[in-house]
Amino acid sequence: MNKNLTVVTGIWDLKRNSAGEGFKRPFEHYLENFKKLLATDCQMLIFIEKENEEFVWQHRDRSNTSIIHKESSEFKNNFPFYEEVSEIRKREEWLNQSSWLPESTQATMDLYNPMVMSKMFMLHDATIFNPFDTDYFVWIDGGITNTVHEGYFTHDKVFDKLDCCLDKFLFISFPYKDGPEIHGFRREGMAEYCGEDPQYVCRGGFFGGHKKAISESNGLYYSILFNSIKEGYMGTEESIFTIMSYVEPEKYARYELKEEDAGLISPFFESLKNETTTLQESLVQVENPKVSLYVITFNFPEQFDKLIKSFKQIPNFFDSVEKYVIDNSVDEKVFGEFQKLANENDFTLIKKDNIGICGGRQFIAEHFDSSDSDYMLFFEDDMYMNPPSETGFCANGFMKYVDDLLPKSIKIMQKENFDILKWCFTEVFGDNKTQWSWYNVPQDIREKFWPNYNKLPENGTDPNAPLVDFKNINSLDGLPYITGDIYYSNWPQIVSKSGNKKMFLDTKWAHPYEQTWMSHIFQETKKGKINPAILLASPITHDRFKHYDQKLRVES
Repeated sequence: MNKNLTVVTGIWDLKRNSAGEGFKRPFEHYLENFKKLLATDCQMLIFIEKENEEFVWQHRDRSNTSIIHKESSEFKNNFPFYEEVSEIRKREEWLNQSSWLPESTQATMDLYNPMVMSKMFMLHDATIFNPFDTDYFVWIDGGITNTVHEGYFTHDKVFDKLDCCLDKFLFISFPYKDGPEIHGFRREGMAEYCGEDPQYVCRGGFFGGHKKAISESNGLYYSILFNSIKEGYMGTEESIFTIMSYVEPEKYARYELKEEDAGLISPFFESLKNETTTLQESLVQVENPKVSLYVITFNFPEQFDKLIKSFKQIPNFFDSVEKYVIDNSVDEKVFGEFQKLANENDFTLIKKDNIGICGGRQFIAEHFDSSDSDYMLFFEDDMYMNPPSETGFCANGFMKYVDDLLPKSIKIMQKENFDILKWCFTEVFGDNKTQWSWYNVPQDIREKFWPNYNKLPENGTDPNAPLVDFKNINSLDGLPYITGDIYYSNWPQIVSKSGNKKMFLDTKWAHPYEQTWMSHIFQETKKGKINPAILLASPITHDRFKHYDQKLRVES
């Protein structure tokens, strides 16, 4: 059971048996489906009429269940827009928008829209009551098992797999590109509120996120609902959710259903079951993003000096970044020389006492998180940028010099909302065709994702180790890149602010190793939580020409 999640739901007898033709259903139908949902092993807060409370206790345990009495009459007496909704649903102009509207639940049931439009308010109320002291809350319709098999909740325990989805407020959307109205909300009105003609609609049967995101979204929801109803527009809660996702896209993540899903949300729960959930997220486009360059160096100023010279060969690169060098040196004779190089080249030198390569990498993650930079670049002091004169190709056939590498990389990051973009396909000890995470994940993860090849070699590397599962190749301004289960390594990379947090800060180790991060980030990638990519280029050359005693090497 996910102890940091509260599932919020409710059920009311709104007299749907008196709805228009094609929309009638007895309340017993909803009770039967509600019973299936109640069998779920999760912490649940339930809004329900007092007369139906006993039905809940017949199927739930008091240790993981909280009830709030909410009578159906409250949707008339306490819903702030009841009068306006009642007036709009009787207008000929509204009813004549589409042939299905006059018989719909919205038109024939006075409490239907007030109830569905109150789901967001009830979810927000749940975060205030917070009986289980959780950070995350999701709303799910009480009758959801009418269209979603209860096995997803009782057998597959999909609520325990929501961690990959709730970093932002989550909606499930389905394509809705045609028609004069959207759930009764005139399409031209939707376009006016959305800023463009909406191409999808966000579902109201399941949504939620972190309690802070819910609080922020509740304010936006109320504002849009208030303004649209006052202007005579009315759909359902789904119309308002859709507008929210267009108005502030950076705050919402969406799971996109396909046309063939017919608006049913079962495919979302199927993806949770299979741990293949992929979300659409919008990134705020920063017009002039700030980038911090971090370098880890140790004991040999000559290595650092050569790296600086390689940076300076790249047009418009060296002076466009905020520069930091983490000096791990233990040889006191070189301290001054490192400081001199830093001063002469506008680096901020941060002196550390050999906290190691990965210890330094962790420090960088924390330093970047507290800065005002939007992106960070990471280098070790023996990983050099190839000059513009380099016209060759790496062992995998990719170009070794890329014009405008940094601005193109930023555009790719913003376009695709990547968390990390590795800069080099071919590395010194291997390349990114082979899935190096295979060596480093726990055995149960190895068996899960490579059931037919899950035994490590007794010594060395395996020539038949699994390959990376690549997904899509794209290109921007002539620079190609590829997505998939890209493994993490301590090679040069550009990382976003949110990516840095997910990779290094949400989960922390006292003494991290590159292999630890490789395993962790692979698993988070498979959950859909981290979105990595790698350039189909190799603009970095490794050259360790000054060697130190291996006894001095520290990882963390």
